[in-house]
Amino acid sequence: MTTLKNDRFIRALLREPVDTTPVWMMRQAGRYLPEYRETRGQAGDFLSLCKNAEFACEVTLQPLRRYELDAAILFSDILTVPDALGLGLYFETGEGPKFHKTIRTEQDVANLPKLNAKSDLAYVMNAVSTIRSALNGQVPLIGFSGSPWTLATYMVEGGSSKEFRFIKQMMYAQPEVLHTLLDHLADSVIDYLNAQIDAGAQAIQIFDSWGGALAHREYVEFSMNYMTKIIAGLQREKDGRRIPIIVFTKGGGQWLETILTTGADAVGLDWTTPLYTARDVVAGRVALQGNLDPAVLYGSAASIEKAVKAMLDDAYANGEKTGYVANLGHGITQWVDPAQPKIFVDTVHEYSSKYLG
Repeated sequence: MTTLKNDRFIRALLREPVDTTPVWMMRQAGRYLPEYRETRGQAGDFLSLCKNAEFACEVTLQPLRRYELDAAILFSDILTVPDALGLGLYFETGEGPKFHKTIRTEQDVANLPKLNAKSDLAYVMNAVSTIRSALNGQVPLIGFSGSPWTLATYMVEGGSSKEFRFIKQMMYAQPEVLHTLLDHLADSVIDYLNAQIDAGAQAIQIFDSWGGALAHREYVEFSMNYMTKIIAGLQREKDGRRIPIIVFTKGGGQWLETILTTGADAVGLDWTTPLYTARDVVAGRVALQGNLDPAVLYGSAASIEKAVKAMLDDAYANGEKTGYVANLGHGITQWVDPAQPKIFVDTVHEYSSKYLG
């Protein structure tokens, strides 16, 4: 077992003492980096990049060469699970992910196969083990999945959506069909994430990207309850170390008190929730992660530093000295100048010494 040289990310998630605030960025391996675009060009397309362990490893490591990040995240996509269930994932330029098949009826749900992640998604596990080996204990490796609700929205809509017409029609007109689909997806995600942990993932994040599209009661019934089921089914320790679980519901800050019941070790926040408010609500029961607006990285060096310092002031306003991971409130965008994230990362490490030194 390789010794983890920098474990402050894991320690902060478990609310243990840290020497400085750990930081990483959602979507930190991506199109804003010229070296990523070059590697993607070599791979041919996005899915080929995901399915080649060496390429996936290379792009995972690229941001770590530029920035003093405290975690790496597996390079993959949340839609690998529905693709493995036979829906036929593809990407159209300028339009995002789409599926050749949609799930709209009770029979469609009944026809979904049972997922065996280690065989059906072997390329993901190969990527995890390849990345973990290449990291050689430099920083922890995060594995991830989409939440059942988020996966279901893509599967029912056939791609991205703004109105969520078909998924919400199913939710209100045939809730029993949607519950069957979500239950199937929860079982699939449990198998998928446990396979990632077996392959070497040292922390897990569940991306509930579309949870914020739900009304408050429906959020609990159709999203949160299935994440709770997943967390209860996950392996929580490997090689003598705790495997922390992060839940991130975009647009879900108003449900913080409820999300505490999922069993997660940490809750990710988008940029709409003040960190000092969130700290007061969770009262040390979980760690928090977030929550700089990614658009801040379009600004000047001075404006980035100012925003990061304000975020850290909020995070430590109640006197707590751990239980916080700095991050963006959503994924970094493709239009960011690669020089700007370094200002974000370095400011987090330098300024947090004011509170942790």
